[in-house]
Amino acid sequence: MANPRHISLDVAIMGREFRVSCPESEREGLLAAVAYLDRKMREIRDSGKVIGLERIAIMAALNITHDYLAARPPAADEAAARDKLQELTRLLDTALAQQDNLF
Repeated sequence: MANPRHISLDVAIMGREFRVSCPESEREGLLAAVAYLDRKMREIRDSGKVIGLERIAIMAALNITHDYLAARPPAADEAAARDKLQELTRLLDTALAQQDNLF
């Protein structure tokens, strides 16, 4: 498999320019992430509760990480879902094997 072509993009976050590299196929996703991060950082800055670019970036990272982790299903649910999928796969395999015997 060939390596995807990488591109360099100039992006702005809170008025500061950054050059980042990503696979060409991920360009739109990166731009969406930049816009999201910029919006979150501006919200924190505009609240007036946090001062300093580094502190704003850390608070944005914490907030985004918290939202991400809260949206994920708990590990127990993942294990239960995996077990259920394995059971359904076993049932399907059994049913299909019986179906093959009919023909």
